[in-house]
Amino acid sequence: MHFDKNILDIDAAAETERIVAWLREAVRGQLHRRGAVIGISGGVDSAVVLALCVRAFETRQVVALMLPDRDSSPESERLARELAATFDVEPLLEDMTPALAGFGCYERRDEAIRRVVPEYNPSAGYRAKIVLPPDLLDGDTLNAFSVTVVRPDGSELSRSLPPPEFLQIVAASNFKQRARMAMLYYHAELKHFAVIGTANKNERMQGFFVKHGDAGVDCDPIVHLYKTQIYQLAEYLGVPKEIRERTPTSDTYSAPCSQEEFFFRLPFATMDLLWCGQENKFSAEEVAMTLDLTVTQAQRAFNDLARKQQTTEFLRQPPLHIPSVGKTAQPRLSLT
Repeated sequence: MHFDKNILDIDAAAETERIVAWLREAVRGQLHRRGAVIGISGGVDSAVVLALCVRAFETRQVVALMLPDRDSSPESERLARELAATFDVEPLLEDMTPALAGFGCYERRDEAIRRVVPEYNPSAGYRAKIVLPPDLLDGDTLNAFSVTVVRPDGSELSRSLPPPEFLQIVAASNFKQRARMAMLYYHAELKHFAVIGTANKNERMQGFFVKHGDAGVDCDPIVHLYKTQIYQLAEYLGVPKEIRERTPTSDTYSAPCSQEEFFFRLPFATMDLLWCGQENKFSAEEVAMTLDLTVTQAQRAFNDLARKQQTTEFLRQPPLHIPSVGKTAQPRLSLT
């Protein structure tokens, strides 16, 4: 096997047929459900999954849910509606703000931010996000988060996040994915449908997901594909160009935040090739030469990818349980 820049190219038509056949068998043959429920966000991953589900099932057997909250970008809903119209699916809107307010999501998150940036005041127009250092290939390799507060006048203030505040912000923000999961399952159980996941390989294997949140699904049709391969499918499936060209965003925090600055720290086109090279045991020297990087840059990326997979392994573990030991006696039932 030779490493080159086209190593991640796929036959989009053949891959589409393979996933569609798998979806039909998984949903109807194994899960014994009648259709599919997908959360759509205006992003390319959920767009591809919706397009695949429409091919696998009749449109009346596909439910597309928009699940915004008060921090969501209006662009997300607009693009989600355009997506649904493209594939002739009637979208449903569920505003998650009341549920999240009930959980104390915003209050708990903002309390932690104010301990780091006391002037932070959402009611006065302040917005916030958490980010990692940029320029992974040329800079710091440690994944140390900072909070960036955007003032009403547009100026920004960034501060390093101490562990207690970081953990509280993340724990509070994760209510969003877990509340959305609950809503997806409400609609799935309402119709005896299955919940279809939208995670790609980057998100699953590097830990960019919430356990029992966006990972809480019945089947994952694109989790084996790198992000750059998702874009190849999106073009083949006719996903609207504006969605394909949209910068991937977490759409979790009140201030705009791309997935690159929040978690991945590299453009997908570069990261996927580096990761593929690492997974397939190519040397840092060979990968660096192909991608016009230095060996130090390639190795820095290799180390970051390995560290993310290792430190998020617990997210991918199933629930732990005590194994059975030999044959155990069954309890007797008493009618008295």
